[in-house]
Amino acid sequence: MVMAQSLFKALKADNPNVLIDVLALAWTQPLLDRMPEVNKAIPMPVSHGVFGWGMRKQLGHELRKEQYDQAIVLPNSWKSALIPWFANIPIRTGWRGEMRYGLINDLRVLDKEAVPMMVQRYVSLAYPASQSNIAPSYPVPLMIADEVKAVFKIPQGTNQKRLIFCPGAEFGPAKQWPSSHFADLASRHIEQDWQLLILGSGADKKISEEIIKDIPSKYQSSVFNLCGKTALSDAIDLLATADLVVSNDSGLMHITAALQKNLTVIYGPTSPSFTPPLASNSHIVQLDVECGPCFQKSCPEGHHKCMRDLTSDIVLKRTKKS
Repeated sequence: MVMAQSLFKALKADNPNVLIDVLALAWTQPLLDRMPEVNKAIPMPVSHGVFGWGMRKQLGHELRKEQYDQAIVLPNSWKSALIPWFANIPIRTGWRGEMRYGLINDLRVLDKEAVPMMVQRYVSLAYPASQSNIAPSYPVPLMIADEVKAVFKIPQGTNQKRLIFCPGAEFGPAKQWPSSHFADLASRHIEQDWQLLILGSGADKKISEEIIKDIPSKYQSSVFNLCGKTALSDAIDLLATADLVVSNDSGLMHITAALQKNLTVIYGPTSPSFTPPLASNSHIVQLDVECGPCFQKSCPEGHHKCMRDLTSDIVLKRTKKS
């Protein structure tokens, strides 16, 4: 969704008066609320992976009254093209995927080598089909944060800087930097009068607790663990208060980049060539290992060398340059 904002910005640049409505799962609403290009969000009544023919048909028929001129379908699935078809939207643009001829009537055939990045593939759909496989330049996402709710206004010293960790990784444990490395990096910053916030979902509580366990007790008063305690909207607005964010390759990483915050991203088994952080003040740290990037959820070699050998010293040197 963050990378989709580049498409929205490209559409607005081409036609400033265009109204952009976004049909997406309801949980993405906080992201869309912070994108000035979006006119309104339309909650998708069907959860991810559910076919829901009847619900898709009903929503499509309801959307006919909006008289949309064009639908741009970003997912490549067959079912994702049903609602625009049911809504009788005359131009339905998307990449070829899952034999959806007819459902998508402005069908593009992707040359993956010519258009290697996901954001380029999205932005290409803003332009005529003749330009589909010419990698476009793209405007970077730029989200506008709201003021943080009072409950999450963490006390902060007058000259104290804020470090935020995003240690989770939905893809799998292979993408997680070791908790001991996170803890050492935190201790070095807290020693220099920084405070630490840890953000993530309830699934990230375990690694956040492991990080805190390895931070010396004398620094604990400067550590705030918010994993599982924030809504997505709160997390976005807290990230906007950071002086530095250190993150695995994750969704919160992309949000931080879109907020234009100072960001260091730790890559292990994945590659930044397809979905990198899209901001000039984002910095990537990755070791060149003989077995990677392997794109596996768990280390197939059992050593996790790409993350284990990426020490806090290496990351600290990179953050000092940023």
